[in-house]
Amino acid sequence: MATRQELIEAVVARYRAAGRNEKKKILDEFVQVTGFHRKHAIRVLKRSSRQEAREPRQRARIYNEAVREALTIVWEAADCICGKRLRQVMAGLIDAMERHRHLKLDAAVRESLLAMSDATMDRLLATVRGTARQGRRRTMINTPLRKSIAVRTFGDWNDPAPGFFEMDMVVHCGKSTVGTYLHSLVLTDIASGWTEAMAIVVGEQTPVTESVSEVRSKLPIPVRGLDVDNDGAFINDTLVGYCRDNKIELTRCRAYKKNDQAWIEQKNGAVIRRMVGYGRLEGAQTAAVLKQLFAAARLFVNFFQPPSN
Repeated sequence: MATRQELIEAVVARYRAAGRNEKKKILDEFVQVTGFHRKHAIRVLKRSSRQEAREPRQRARIYNEAVREALTIVWEAADCICGKRLRQVMAGLIDAMERHRHLKLDAAVRESLLAMSDATMDRLLATVRGTARQGRRRTMINTPLRKSIAVRTFGDWNDPAPGFFEMDMVVHCGKSTVGTYLHSLVLTDIASGWTEAMAIVVGEQTPVTESVSEVRSKLPIPVRGLDVDNDGAFINDTLVGYCRDNKIELTRCRAYKKNDQAWIEQKNGAVIRRMVGYGRLEGAQTAAVLKQLFAAARLFVNFFQPPSN
């Protein structure tokens, strides 16, 4: 096969430079040597000639990685809709995200996003969308706000003093995440194992921050630090500003590394799930009852049971 290909390449150069009468002689020789049918030989020589003469097409890369990353952030904020729908709301969504300081774009990146077609959006988002379909994304988009929060792993605690808490939310959605359902905000102190829980109607930044403030008023020790996961209910301007104003060190775990929050994960199961279970809970009235349960249980968990961590 290698010898035949070498022969074709050698004959193609002569065939392409020859005149009409000379091409007939070259073709006769080529057919006799290779045993090809004459029509097939003509196709082989013409095809190889065209491939040799054609220069590989270099597609200009219009959108760089900064544009791709900004597009991904906006797409996630729009609930991962298709490019055709995303293009219709792109301008308004960018304005809103910049106004609320969730996004900060260079002029060139902003201009590229606004000029981008819906087909190009879908093409640039193909890799991220394919990963999202597999269940969860392994690549975390690092916004400036997320980058500003230090990462703390399970090996970075080094026996902290009382007052450094891990914080997480337990969802009470049952078997479906459709609609609204209650959340339990849970905090546990690394040094002592002291655990507090608050019922929240919706798991958003304002209710979370208000619940943290209420929990602080009940604690026997001051809160010196909060370690959270990468949920948007924790990584936001409201909670970050609250921690900064109250001199609370805010850190976060690595994405998809539950061992980084081993203390709170243990309490989620041993305390919250043990008391509340896995059923679906909804509504403000149910939240009030759950809040009463947590108020009574905190005494039993923290005073009458030895810490389990």
